[in-house]
Amino acid sequence: TSPAELMTHLSLSFALPLSKGYEKKRGKLLAPYIPQIQGVDPSLQIDNRIQASSQVALQGSKSNKSRAANTRDERFRSDLHTEAVQAALAKYKERKMPMPSKRRSVLVQSSVEACTPPDTSSASEDEGSLRRQGRLTTSTPYQGHSHPAVEHWFNRVIQGSSTSSSASSTSSHPGGRSVTTTNTTAHAALNVNAAATALADLMAHTHLDNHSAPPDVTGLSERSSHHAERPHVASVRGVSRGFNHHTSVMETADGVPVNSRVSNKIQQLLNTLKRPKRPPLREFFVDDFEELLDVQQPDPNQPKPEGQQMCPLEGEPLGVVTNWPPSLPAALQRWGTTQPKSPCLTALDNAGKPVYTLTYGKLWTRSQKLAYTLLNKLSSRNEPLLVPGDRVALVFPNNDPVMFMVAFYGCLLAELVPVPIEVPLTRKDAGSQQIGFLLGSCGVTLALTTDACQKGLPKAQTGEVATFKGWPRLLWFVTDGKHVVKPPKDWHPPIREASNDIAYIEYKTSKEGSTMGITVSHSAMLAHCHALTQACGYTEGETITNVLDFKREAGLWHGVLTSVMNRMHVISIPYSLMKVNPLSWIMKVHTYKARVAVVKSRDMHWSLLAQRDQRDISLSSLPKKLLLIWSISSCDAFLNVFQSRGLRPEVICPCASSSEAMTVAIRRPPEMGVPPPGKAVLSMGGLSHGVIRVDTEEKLSVLTVQDVGQVMPGALVCVVRAEGIPYLCQTDEVGEICVSSGSTGVAYYGLPGMTKNIFETVPVTPSGIPISGRPFTRTSLLGFVGPDSLVFVVGKMDGLMVVSGRRHNADDVVATALAVEPMKFVYRGRIAVFSVSVLHDERIVVVAEQRPDASEEDSFQWMSRVLQAIDSIHQVGVYCLALVPANTLPKAPLGGIHISETKQRFLEGALHPCNVLMCPHTCVTNLPKPRQKQPEVGPASMIVGNLVAGKRIAQACGRDLGQLEDNDQFLYIQDVLQWRAQATPDHPLFLVLNAKGTVSSSASCLQLHKRAERVAAALMGRLNTGDHVALVYPPGIDLIATFYGCLYAGCVPVTVRPPHPQNLATTLPTVKMIVEVSKSVCILTTQAITKLLKSKEAAAAVDIKSWPTVLDTDDLPRKKSPQMYKPPTPEMLAYLDFSVSTTGILAGVKMSHAATSALCRSIKLQCELYPSRQIAICLDPYCGLGFALWCLCSVYSGHQSILVPPLELESNASLWLAAVSQYKVRVTFCSYSVMEMCTKGLGSQTEALRVSLSLHTSLLRVCLLITLRNVNLSCVRTCMVVAEERPRIALTQSFSKIFKDLGLSPRAVSTTFGCRVNVAICLQGTAGPDPTTVYVDMRALRHDRVRLVERGSPHSLPLMESGKILPGVKVIIANTETKGPLGDSHLGEIWVSSPHNATGYYTVYGEEALHADHFNTKLSFGDTQTVWARTGYLGFLRRTELTDASGERHDALYVVGSLDETLELRGMRYHPIDIETSVIRSHKSIAECAVFTWTNLLVVVVELEGSEQEALDLVALVTNVVLEEHYLIVGVVVVVDPGVIPINSRGEKQRMHLRDGFLADQLDPIYVAYNM
Repeated sequence: TSPAELMTHLSLSFALPLSKGYEKKRGKLLAPYIPQIQGVDPSLQIDNRIQASSQVALQGSKSNKSRAANTRDERFRSDLHTEAVQAALAKYKERKMPMPSKRRSVLVQSSVEACTPPDTSSASEDEGSLRRQGRLTTSTPYQGHSHPAVEHWFNRVIQGSSTSSSASSTSSHPGGRSVTTTNTTAHAALNVNAAATALADLMAHTHLDNHSAPPDVTGLSERSSHHAERPHVASVRGVSRGFNHHTSVMETADGVPVNSRVSNKIQQLLNTLKRPKRPPLREFFVDDFEELLDVQQPDPNQPKPEGQQMCPLEGEPLGVVTNWPPSLPAALQRWGTTQPKSPCLTALDNAGKPVYTLTYGKLWTRSQKLAYTLLNKLSSRNEPLLVPGDRVALVFPNNDPVMFMVAFYGCLLAELVPVPIEVPLTRKDAGSQQIGFLLGSCGVTLALTTDACQKGLPKAQTGEVATFKGWPRLLWFVTDGKHVVKPPKDWHPPIREASNDIAYIEYKTSKEGSTMGITVSHSAMLAHCHALTQACGYTEGETITNVLDFKREAGLWHGVLTSVMNRMHVISIPYSLMKVNPLSWIMKVHTYKARVAVVKSRDMHWSLLAQRDQRDISLSSLPKKLLLIWSISSCDAFLNVFQSRGLRPEVICPCASSSEAMTVAIRRPPEMGVPPPGKAVLSMGGLSHGVIRVDTEEKLSVLTVQDVGQVMPGALVCVVRAEGIPYLCQTDEVGEICVSSGSTGVAYYGLPGMTKNIFETVPVTPSGIPISGRPFTRTSLLGFVGPDSLVFVVGKMDGLMVVSGRRHNADDVVATALAVEPMKFVYRGRIAVFSVSVLHDERIVVVAEQRPDASEEDSFQWMSRVLQAIDSIHQVGVYCLALVPANTLPKAPLGGIHISETKQRFLEGALHPCNVLMCPHTCVTNLPKPRQKQPEVGPASMIVGNLVAGKRIAQACGRDLGQLEDNDQFLYIQDVLQWRAQATPDHPLFLVLNAKGTVSSSASCLQLHKRAERVAAALMGRLNTGDHVALVYPPGIDLIATFYGCLYAGCVPVTVRPPHPQNLATTLPTVKMIVEVSKSVCILTTQAITKLLKSKEAAAAVDIKSWPTVLDTDDLPRKKSPQMYKPPTPEMLAYLDFSVSTTGILAGVKMSHAATSALCRSIKLQCELYPSRQIAICLDPYCGLGFALWCLCSVYSGHQSILVPPLELESNASLWLAAVSQYKVRVTFCSYSVMEMCTKGLGSQTEALRVSLSLHTSLLRVCLLITLRNVNLSCVRTCMVVAEERPRIALTQSFSKIFKDLGLSPRAVSTTFGCRVNVAICLQGTAGPDPTTVYVDMRALRHDRVRLVERGSPHSLPLMESGKILPGVKVIIANTETKGPLGDSHLGEIWVSSPHNATGYYTVYGEEALHADHFNTKLSFGDTQTVWARTGYLGFLRRTELTDASGERHDALYVVGSLDETLELRGMRYHPIDIETSVIRSHKSIAECAVFTWTNLLVVVVELEGSEQEALDLVALVTNVVLEEHYLIVGVVVVVDPGVIPINSRGEKQRMHLRDGFLADQLDPIYVAYNM
């Protein structure tokens, strides 16, 4: 199928706005009245009724569709087109499409809030109606025939269920009878969600559990933020940590129940996307880093032009008129003196009554007075302010044509150049800045306006007119005030013959929004008046009505210039009157017996809608012509209606014009003996390829165009290719119309380059020969010359959108969208269509204002139908369809939509839509080919390949462990403590600081030993050797003492973070789980925590009766243990280390005594730790390296540790740095969350100080010095961030930068790297080269390659070395699949071999067998003897130019990311953090972001830090940036509140928990958008 047929399968479904708790109550109320279907949950049955009832509602709404005059479409729409659109939509079968879900508060924009029924689709934990009680234990799906009553549910589920039934879907299903109910409102809101989900679950063979909120495994976050506390992880996932999860479509790998509407919608989305979109790509794998974007190959069957080369078309010669005035001022002088009483212009008010009639005599005298005043009465510093040739701005409102005409002719008489512009309404009007640029470049210093208008302009505090954004300083002169004086008798304005000097400048706004001034010379102005007079057959003294804007284009040419030339009487109808009464122009034609009416096609269309009320209008008084300003659409409808009222077909005279070329062509009145009008029915498909094909078969996608008549007198017209060299087109080819005549604009003022391009084009034949010596002007009109030399226009360059090589016209797309029923859905027909460039192609965006009373259902239904209609008729996909509240799009001067400003707002995320539908899956067809993995290359060939390529195998090791020192001979850490207690009893080992920075507790060697003995004595009588003991303590000496007490007693300690008293519900279950999983027989803790564990609040979270023995160690008796336990072998278990990985898996690892001592020894060597040293530690002491540094290293090496609990930083952000400074610490450790607190907390304090002192930015450092006046960090040699992830360069760099002024050396900050199998693999230490940073190509990384690039090159990613490899540690990079060694340039899994590797997992939920190879695995080739542990992290090694301590070249290890977290998409490997970084950059309101995949869809969750109105702006920006930078299509965008994305104690995002929360619908999102 072609892309055009893609959406055929789509239809709509919708979710009403979210409202919590409503469903539950409603379910209870309605339960008794709902008859049960055998074997199906009552909550599933409601669907049938809704459907019938909504159909009743729908029929009701259809009956009152014929709304009268207030349904106004901005653009003319022919009935033919409406029929085509309806026919196209009729072809579509109803299929389900997931509707976005939205939080209730986002809907407040809608003024008719009350009539949207409350929604029921939010599935929070407490909603019984959505959670099926008990279990559906059937493990096989139902057989259709055995449960006929349920059969239709299956049909629905298989199609992809909806969240609630769609008003348009049918009310009877196979197996379910049609039910009608009269109570439409009660059921309309009911939700079919549970039905679909429950059955989807049956289909997927899943068990449904009523899961409670999963427990928290990470306890408190150290990261606090000013706006919201982040929730901690909500579940422990018992997931296979195997390196490739294969899950079935509707099954979560982690047992999350799938009865959530989220997974349903995703299933619908998948069903939608599975349907074939386009012919399959020719799959091949380009083994290069370059991901080649698919270049659209031209379709070999596309139509090509076959006609002859066109010949330039000449208009009839300009006739010679006797007595024709030599210039326009001369004409004014003639009529003003010979016919002073003759009426020139009648202005009407908003009620249609004539306000004032200007006679030619008045116009002449008043223009003279103004000309004299401007030249002689305005001066600055005794110099006249204006001299002939100066430019002057004319700022007149649309309802005051009289003053405008006086000012315009006043300027002409004074030989000044008028620049008419719109009246600025506010200081920041749409496009106002560009107008300012035009005025500035024209050197305008004076603006003429009326008194009333001047009073209405925005004022500054001084009372003067405000300076508008981007405008030059202007003097404002009121033309109807007392300053205009009568000229002396002897003063006469100079009346010269028309010359090539500039007469006036007309502004024009380009497609991109920039404003140009088109200069028109006196001679061109005169020639144009002459040509119009001849073409329209104007005669002296006749009356015309003008509806157009008199300041520019046709309104100016006919109503101000040509009218004066011929002494005609103009009836000027203001736009505001047309709004009140669209028929006013027809009435005025009737009243004033006008012979010509100048109108736009829009005005005709409005008249059609309004004419039903007016029966007495006769148009027989239009004997001459109705001058229709160019429109794509046909005038048939207008003619059909008004022909019966006396309108003759031949009087309708369409014309074509543009600002640059002025009038190009116009249909002549029939008496001139011209051929009859032409009409062409053209194939849209042909037009999109730039070819004219008269459509025969396909009646839907056609464009009906009328000719715009013959070429203007004295002009030469040709059609050239729109892009590139202006070659002449063939006769059946569409191109840009070019004109050469004396009556076109001359230049863009001050823009010589663009002028040459547009006003001096030289069309050439295919052989490159110019067709004429005369330069041509490009009109920006797209068209062709038809039979009988008639000119046809099919579009404008400004509205041209080239998508995948095919051309589409914005106006055509608008017409299609407006033809979609219900037409009244779009507020006043206000639709903007434009294209944006995403991923090297144009993408179509449709933005419409919706009526204030439109419901969510209406919106979604209308949107999906518009997509179908555009797809069907134009064969092009819409990339984004956005609906905004009524009256919120930026307005153009005459009330239309300011397209370029709308586009700008869309791209900046400032449009604030209330509904968005993105369709990247259907539109983006130029993604790179998915990567095909090559047939397996064996490890042996890889090694050979690397050797041949001259690459070394990627392996490295830390330095040797060297000689044993006195404390190194001890095999057990507890022996070291006893030895220190004897050798140096009073040596201080630990100081713990509180939030005030004072020492809250401390311990010397002997004190620690004594406290440990007491604990051992308490345990020995109660517990057996080898029993596991949970230590639940806040960070402090107690934790350390009880740890050694356990070792003294021969027990195995397990450190556990205590529950948070304010957050027991999520933190206590984690404690319980670790206690249970570790098989602890006893809990040691403090008195306060003992009370907490057994409190009433705790009972609500866990079963408190099942705690093992809880021992309070606060007041232990002072007694010595009878005898210390001596382990028989160092391989015995010393302690268990429990932690949650970034993927949310709770994993406990076993650390033997040997590994514990080896770890301490390695760290001691790397950091040069001795008893005389002090180090500061601001880490959590419960697991990993943080635990080792708190509890083990000081005892082993004898140095003093200053311990700063990270929680204390929440009340005093400077605590850690102040401690480092106070104790002059050389080595310090912290976590990323601590670093973030310091940069954000102290950074913002400093900023606040700077603001309060209103200082310059350069004084920022002074503020920092004031905030931390006594802190000096010059003592720090190494500050290491303890992490299990890729180093966060941005954070470490900003930290270094901020604290540089406090003496922190930029070389000091570095990171460490450890993981579950080995808690300390790399650590910067005190000696050795500085950490290096490299830039790698992100695209190469996706292919598991490493390619170094220069800093700042596109797609570059900075990676910092993760510290130096520790002594005794060996590292190798291995292929994750073949387990063979890799070369230097490859990304692979980091394997580690070291004496301090952990010995294994202590139950990952009974999956030991799966994970055996994590701890002892061997290479499949090469060195097959060494036993390695797999870290589960991807990285690479690189030999640097630096030398390490041993004089060898230094090997740097770079960690790229966790293998479990990588996303396998399109055959490539993506790291979530890279996508997240791009997303966070895309909009200022995105505070944080996390991505994950679900059934191969990329889900992006963004935290919105701003108003909820901005939520929908983010959808398009996120989709765009991920497409542009990562070549991926986002499937779902979820916008949530700040603090929703869970993080663990190390500050790492818990993406898998987020995924589980999303699928279980626990995030309470502001908005969820499902991209189609």
